[in-house]
Amino acid sequence: MEEALDRTPDGETTASPGSLSAAARLPSGQTLVLRPLRPDDRLLLGEYFLGLSETTRGLYGPHPFDAATADAICDRLDPAQTLRMVATVRRAEGERIVAYFLLTRGPREDDAARYAKLGIPLGPGDGALAPSVVDDFQDQGVGSRMMSHLLWVAPGLGLRRIVLWGGVQARNARGIHFYTKWGFRKVGEFFTDKNNHDMILDLASLEPAKHDAAGEEALRQQEREEHR
Repeated sequence: MEEALDRTPDGETTASPGSLSAAARLPSGQTLVLRPLRPDDRLLLGEYFLGLSETTRGLYGPHPFDAATADAICDRLDPAQTLRMVATVRRAEGERIVAYFLLTRGPREDDAARYAKLGIPLGPGDGALAPSVVDDFQDQGVGSRMMSHLLWVAPGLGLRRIVLWGGVQARNARGIHFYTKWGFRKVGEFFTDKNNHDMILDLASLEPAKHDAAGEEALRQQEREEHR
C-alpha cells in the first residue's frame, strides 16, 4: 500500500517519520511527489530514459538508457540493496517521472577499490549515490528536494556516509557545485577516458538539527540561484 503523503505550501520536503515517500512544492508552485520506483513504472521509466539529452546522459553512467533497461530494472527491484527513488509530477495524461536517484545500501566494488587506495575504507554503512534530473526540469529545485529527502532518510537505512557512484566528472561544474552545497567534499581524483573527482558526505557526524539546517540552507540557496 502506498504511503500517505504530507503536503506543504512553503517549498520544503515533508514526509511521515520512517516513510520513503514524500511531497514537495517547487518554486513554480508545482507539486512534486518523491517515492520509490515501483514494478509498474516500466513505461514511465522508459519514457524518462529516452527523454534525456545526450549531454545529460554523458554525465550519468550507472546503466544504459532504453526501454529494455527500464523493463529489467522494474522486474528486479531490490530496495534492500539499492533504493531507486523517482520524483514525479502530474500532467493531463497522468504521472511523469522527472528525476531518478539511486542510493545503494552498501559500497559498490569499484568505488570501494578506489577509496581503499585513498586510505578511506568503505564498509556496510557506506552508500553510493547516482542522481539525474530530466533536462526540462533542471535548475527548478527538483534535485534539491530529492537530495533533502534522501539525506533525511539515509540514516534510517543504516548509512553513515555517502559517496558518488563512479565519482563525478571534473568537467561537470554544475554537479560539483550541487554536491558541495549539500556537504560533499572532494577526497581524490581518478581517470577513465575523462578526469573524475571522488566526493564523500559524512552523515554519521551530523546531528539531526545540523542536518536539517544544512538542508534548509541548501534549498534556500537553490531558490536564490533560480531567481537571479
